[in-house]
Amino acid sequence: MNAKEVLRKAEAGEGLTVAEVKLYQKLVKPEKHVYGKYGTLAKKYMEEHNPAKYWTIEDLPEYLHGIDKAAGEMYDVMYEKLSQSDNYKKNGDFLHDLRIETEIRNRIDTEILNEIVYVD
Repeated sequence: MNAKEVLRKAEAGEGLTVAEVKLYQKLVKPEKHVYGKYGTLAKKYMEEHNPAKYWTIEDLPEYLHGIDKAAGEMYDVMYEKLSQSDNYKKNGDFLHDLRIETEIRNRIDTEILNEIVYVD
């Protein structure tokens, strides 16, 4: 059993034996994609709640990386706006400022999840 022959058979769609499949898996490593927080959440959501969309997206890695990018841009814009709001002014007290920062992050996170990630 030779590696070139196994690759040729796999590309031609010919049947492979169990030993040939194991050799093929060693020869051809699947491409692993790493996504950010929101891309990963979107992938999991589609797998569980909208499998038809998950399977019909032509370039899934590009789509999920786009979600991460859009979420990052939305985070930056919202953080800038909210941090300038009177409701979220920091006063120098560590615990107060920490609470304000946490509220800002939670509000932005909720908005990103509702507007970008959990969209059908």
